[in-house]
Amino acid sequence: MGTPSRLGDEDRSDYARVLDEVLASAEILRLLERSGVSSGQLRIRALAAAPETVHAHAAEYRAYTALRRELHGRRGDGGPAPLSGPGHQERPGAGALAVLGVLTPILAAVAAATFLLLGYGLRLTGSMAALADTLVRVGWVSLAIAAATALISLVAVYRTAALRPAPGSPPGVNRAADLDRARETWRTALRDKAIRPFLLGELAEAGPGAAPGGSRFTPPAYAGPDFTSPGFSGPGHGTPGTGSSQLPDTRR
Repeated sequence: MGTPSRLGDEDRSDYARVLDEVLASAEILRLLERSGVSSGQLRIRALAAAPETVHAHAAEYRAYTALRRELHGRRGDGGPAPLSGPGHQERPGAGALAVLGVLTPILAAVAAATFLLLGYGLRLTGSMAALADTLVRVGWVSLAIAAATALISLVAVYRTAALRPAPGSPPGVNRAADLDRARETWRTALRDKAIRPFLLGELAEAGPGAAPGGSRFTPPAYAGPDFTSPGFSGPGHGTPGTGSSQLPDTRR
């Protein structure tokens, strides 16, 4: 990549903040007082010169913007991040299977309790022995199904927890922290390599030792006509020898 020609629109606020920090430093304030230049004038010149100073912090700025594009593009290309975490973890029907995995042990346990209570209740009364035996058998089968499905669900939960990466372990999770560090590195380079040298150079040219009228902060003086010079005369009142024409005498 070549040297960037200008700052991105999203980085101009950072440039302005760093500029204000440097302008508020004791070194710049002392030089401003000696030169007689106002901080507002110097700030306007520094903001206007932002494209000229990009080369001074180009390497740090390229690293920062490249990392920012990488992080933003990773989410933008794949759409919104899935709620279940990174990767393609959500599959069609996964939600229904999870619900069945939770409800099946519960329903089987309720059915087992119901059948066993009815079956043993009928046995105690001594009536409908065949139905009582059937209910008892169905109750125990339901209880076995409840236990098996509960065990399967428990194993699935532990397996999911084991496969889920710990916070900070997958590559890219800590890229946000890397982005913050890259931004701070760029801001440091912006302050020390670009803005501060530019301000010092401007103040050196506007200092007490600068040539009269040579300061870029002082607008050129406007040279108007000299109405007080001896050779000036109003229209129609030229003096002989000055080259001014006389109005003709129209009186009869």
